[in-house]
Amino acid sequence: MTNPTFKPVFYFKQNCPFCLKVRLFLLEAGMTEAVEVRDFVPGSEQEEDIRAELGPHLSKVSFPAAQLEEGHYIAESDDIIAFLAVKSGREPASLPVFSNYVEGPFKTMMNLWKENQQLKAAAV
Repeated sequence: MTNPTFKPVFYFKQNCPFCLKVRLFLLEAGMTEAVEVRDFVPGSEQEEDIRAELGPHLSKVSFPAAQLEEGHYIAESDDIIAFLAVKSGREPASLPVFSNYVEGPFKTMMNLWKENQQLKAAAV
């Protein structure tokens, strides 16, 4: 039996571009009141506590992470957004701020990260 008062819990690391992507979806889809957010600063005691909480539920702890339903944890931003899209009935492409971030700054960051990885591999 599911708990009717359960709110999905989201774990966001400060300055994480993947966490921001999920947060933007939540905000623009009008879902912030229906969820609990646990923010933390990298390297903090809060992060240690959150990692300890998530460890038994995820094969690899990464962020963002979410407990979407009681006992059901995931840690991939695209999977989290897909779940939220179904739950909210909002198509991610229909959200202009979210889409602008994903197709603009986020895409640029990911391209730069990939280029950096390639340069590091070539330098070895």
